[in-house]
Amino acid sequence: MTKNQEKSAIHPTREEDYPEWYQQVIKAADLAENSPVRGCMVIKPWGYGIWENLQRQLDDKIKATGHENAYFPLFIPLSFFEKEAAHVEGFAKECAVVTHHRLEEKEGRLIPAGELEEPLVVRPTSETIIGDSFSRWVESYRDLPLLINQWANVVRWEMRTRIFLRTTEFLWQEGHTAHATHEEAVEETLKMLEVYRVILEEVLAIPVIVGEKSPGERFPGAQNTYTLEAMMYDRKALQSCTSHYLGQNFAKASHIRFSNKEGQLEYAYTTSWGLSTRVIGGLIMSHGDDDGLRLPPRIAPKHIVIIPIIPKPELEAEVFAYAERLAQDLRQQQLKGMPVIVHVDKRDKRGGDKNWEWIKKGIPLRLEVGPRDVEAQAVMVARRDRSPKEKQSMSIPQLVEQVVGILEDIQQTYYAQAKAYREAHLYRDIENFDQLRKFFTPKNEEKPEIHGGFVLAKWCGDPATEELLKDLKVTIRCLPLEQSGTKGKCVLTGREATLDAVFAKSY
Repeated sequence: MTKNQEKSAIHPTREEDYPEWYQQVIKAADLAENSPVRGCMVIKPWGYGIWENLQRQLDDKIKATGHENAYFPLFIPLSFFEKEAAHVEGFAKECAVVTHHRLEEKEGRLIPAGELEEPLVVRPTSETIIGDSFSRWVESYRDLPLLINQWANVVRWEMRTRIFLRTTEFLWQEGHTAHATHEEAVEETLKMLEVYRVILEEVLAIPVIVGEKSPGERFPGAQNTYTLEAMMYDRKALQSCTSHYLGQNFAKASHIRFSNKEGQLEYAYTTSWGLSTRVIGGLIMSHGDDDGLRLPPRIAPKHIVIIPIIPKPELEAEVFAYAERLAQDLRQQQLKGMPVIVHVDKRDKRGGDKNWEWIKKGIPLRLEVGPRDVEAQAVMVARRDRSPKEKQSMSIPQLVEQVVGILEDIQQTYYAQAKAYREAHLYRDIENFDQLRKFFTPKNEEKPEIHGGFVLAKWCGDPATEELLKDLKVTIRCLPLEQSGTKGKCVLTGREATLDAVFAKSY
C-alpha cells in the first residue's frame, strides 16, 4: 500500500487511477450501482436524495418563470422521427425500438410475438411527440407562448457507459416551448440557460462557462444550442445542460401553426432545454477528494449527522436524548429557505466506523456527542471541507447560532476551490495547431488520465475545421457568450479570426 493510500479512504486515489477512483467514490458513498440491464443503473437512496433535492429547487425555478409541468408518452411512433431529417439522423444510432407487443412460450422459452404495425421508439428526447400535441394545442397567437416542462426518463443506447455520466437510461427534465416570434423564442432559450447557471453555480457549487455550441456540436435540428461547460478534476469538460433555439424547424415538421393578429397563418418558433442526472457525476468529479464525496450543503440530502459516542451501555439513553435535543434545536434553523436537515445515527456500530461512512458520503457537518459533551453542554464539530482529523468543540448555543453560517461557508468554499482549479488549468497562450496538438497529447502514456485542461483560443468559425480535432479526441466545447472582441489567428488554420472558443476533451 502506498503512502497516499494509507492517508485516504478511497483506493485508488484520483492521481493513481481517476476512472476507478470515480467508481469507488460512487460505491463508498452508496450512490448507485449497475443494474442487470447493460448500461442502466439503480440509483440508491443517498444518490436519489441528491436528485430529489436538485429536482425540487430546479422545478421551483422553472415554475417561477411561468412554465407548467405535463407528461408525454414514453413511446414515440417511428414516423414522427422521420418528419425531421436532421433530428432522426442525430439520434438514429442511439434509439431503442419496440417492434412487438406480447410474449409467447415456444419450446420452453418466451419469444416476442404480435409484431406492431409501426415500430415505437423509446423516448430519447421528446421534441417530436410533444410537437404533435402542440400542433393541436396552438391555434391562435392568443395560445402563445406555450410553456411546458416534463420530468421523465429517457433511453439512449450508449455503447460505452459510466454511472451517472453516460447511461442507457437516465432521468431528466425537458422543457418545450412555442412562441409567436423569433425574438421571444431566443429570449426564452437564454432565460432558461440562466436558470441552469444559477442551479449549477449556486446550488451545486460548480463554476461553468456559458456559451454557444459550434455547428459540429449543435443539437440535431436546432438553429442554436447553448451550453454550460464545467471542468472536472481530470480537466475534461462536462456539458452540464443545454438550451436549444429550434427556430421553425420542428414547428414545420409537426405543423405547429397559429393565426397571427392579422389573421394569417404562421409557424411557431420553438425551444427545448434539459438537465439530467449526469450532473450528479459532475458533482462527484468537481468536489470529490481521496476520502470520497463532498456535498455542497444546498444539494446534500442531509446537512448534519449527529454521531453519539457510547463508551458504556448504561450511558446510551442519556447520550441519545442529548443528541435528539440538539437535533431539534438545529432543525429550527433555515438554510436558503429550507429547514436544516439533521440525522441522528443510532446504529449499533463503532463511532469511528460511522464517522468514516459519513465522510465518504460527503455530508457537510459531522457532530460527535459523548458523555463529556453532555456534561459540558457542548459538541465536537467536524466540517467535510477540512481534514477528517480537524474537529472543534462548540457550546450548543454557539453551534445553533452559527450553524447556518458554517454551512454557507462550506458551500462557498467548494465553489471557490472548483473555480480556482479551473482557472489554474484554463490556458490562453496556445496560438497554433502544433501547440494545440502537443497540449492535448498525454505527457505520460502510462498514466494519461489527468493532463491538459481547457484552451481558450481564437477560431475562424468554419465548421469544416472541426474535423481537424477528431484525432486528438478534442472538441470545441463552446463559444463563450462573453467574447473579448479582439482579433487574432485561428488556432486551427492560422486564418484571421475574432471568435473566442473553448477547446477540451470531454465526457
